Amino acid sequence: MALRFTKMHGLGNDFVVIDAVRQVVELDTAAIRRLADRHRGIGCDQVLLVERPRLPGTAFHYRIFNADGSEVEQCGNGARCFARFVRDQGLCDQTEIPVGTAAGAIRLFIEPDGQVRVDMGVPILDPARIPFLADAQAPTYDLAVDGETLTIGAVSMGNPHAVLLVEDTKTAPVARLGPRIESHPRFPQRVNVGFMQVLAPDQVRLRVYERGTGETLACGTGACAAVVSGRTRGLLGPRVRVSLPGGDLVIEWSVNGGAVQMTGPAQRVFEGEIEP
Repeated sequence: MALRFTKMHGLGNDFVVIDAVRQVVELDTAAIRRLADRHRGIGCDQVLLVERPRLPGTAFHYRIFNADGSEVEQCGNGARCFARFVRDQGLCDQTEIPVGTAAGAIRLFIEPDGQVRVDMGVPILDPARIPFLADAQAPTYDLAVDGETLTIGAVSMGNPHAVLLVEDTKTAPVARLGPRIESHPRFPQRVNVGFMQVLAPDQVRLRVYERGTGETLACGTGACAAVVSGRTRGLLGPRVRVSLPGGDLVIEWSVNGGAVQMTGPAQRVFEGEIEP
């Protein structure tokens, strides 16, 4: 049976979005890998499934699969595309959309200018809940990688992130350190790795190596985690423009235990059918 899909992207972080509300969807790991393959499939960083709600008070359930077929808890750029998808497809006519994820409920807001704001929830800094192996919570941690000691921040935005400060994102060792930190034994569920250059208290540059995918043009949860880490280190203010290779996001966090707010674009590319 042919599977209907929509190709979308958020700042170049691209997705195959599938409506599992109005069609029967059965995808195993191999099928997801074929869909994500850029040469023999559609091509994407992640496959997103729109499902019927599971959590009380939500309108939909949102599932995310990396290009390698692994399922993950959260994706900020994907959440923005999710919001535009359910509106454009006529599945929802609200401008505020409560959505369930594997990490819990989030709220999506479609702004008058077409941008999408996502209430990403309260960041997790407790190492045991990230999860990250450490004796106690701290703004930074030392991490031994290939004989050198790196200083990282550790944050969960529903999925785990390690954040490193770099002098220049253009020359940051993303290809070398990204996969080594991703699979570091102190991160039992692997980790997304952000390389952040602070330009000013309200502006940073960021590159992100995502677990199960590799470096992407943008990472919404990575942008949130980077700002949270920068705030806890005393480097950033409450509203920060995060410049990623694919474009800019605005991240807001007040450090008083409140939720992180992320605002940015989401765009439809094309629709089609494929035999999965």
